[in-house]
Amino acid sequence: MNKKPFFLYGLTMILLLAWNSSSIAADVPYMSGRVTDGAEILSSASVNRITAKLKAHEESTTNQVAVLTVPTLGGEDIESFAVQVFEEWQLGQKEKDNGVLVLIAPNERRMRIEVGYGLEGTLTDLKAGRIIRNVMTPRFKANDFDAGIEQGILAVISQLEGGDEIPAMAEPSGNNIGLQIDAPDLGIIERILIGAFVFGIIGLFTVLGILTPRVGWFLYFFLIPFWAMFPIVVVGTKIGFILLIIYLIMFPIAKLILGRTKWYRKAGRDLKSKGRATIGGFTFSSGSSSGSSSWSSSGSSFSGGGGSSGGGGASGSW
Repeated sequence: MNKKPFFLYGLTMILLLAWNSSSIAADVPYMSGRVTDGAEILSSASVNRITAKLKAHEESTTNQVAVLTVPTLGGEDIESFAVQVFEEWQLGQKEKDNGVLVLIAPNERRMRIEVGYGLEGTLTDLKAGRIIRNVMTPRFKANDFDAGIEQGILAVISQLEGGDEIPAMAEPSGNNIGLQIDAPDLGIIERILIGAFVFGIIGLFTVLGILTPRVGWFLYFFLIPFWAMFPIVVVGTKIGFILLIIYLIMFPIAKLILGRTKWYRKAGRDLKSKGRATIGGFTFSSGSSSGSSSWSSSGSSFSGGGGSSGGGGASGSW
């Protein structure tokens, strides 16, 4: 039996599968102008306004900023696709590398601001991330792509021309009025590390306050400012406020529930009569005159780690 035809057939199938998988990925589109709206999410009036602003900026600074919208990324990550577009379009002056690409993929709900080497010191990753989160994302969530892209471009141009600070988180409608404080611009690794430290410390003292029969209420009031401020660094204002409310409500409830248990009442009697009590491996002591308390454990430790992040722009989703 001749195995050669079967080998050729198998090789042909493999090549066809490889070709099909590569054809799924998004191709770099032809640059039709400063705004290439392949996803057709912009109105013609918005395209004209953005084009005029980008043209005026390029004439005054030589910086070349382009906007690209694509229906889909074809399974490719937006960072890699942005680099492909940037290299093929050759944005910016050759000797200056002063190009910027604003890329939006509505199907994946992803966007990216890709920055040329020559402008990374001006339009930093931090600033690009703020533009995405504070300016573009709220408007995209409201399905207002015209305003989201146009205001994002204005913010990019402002930073490149040494303008004002990037505005705070935009409200898509005029019905929401109030203080808006967003979490600091931190990467996921930084948030995990800081969160482990913050919630580890205040969480530990919260548990101690719940478990300590007599002076636990002192810790309850003492920790309120910490629960009000520290979580904001990690999770932002809204979630931080929710955590504060949960703490204010659940601490007394847990305290009252534990107060009905035998071991909790016994620990309270021991603190009052003996000046100390053992709960869950921890020894609590209370001075009769000072009203202070302390705790100790035979074996406990705390350790942390670190991480790093790279540059070249910023990505986001909505």
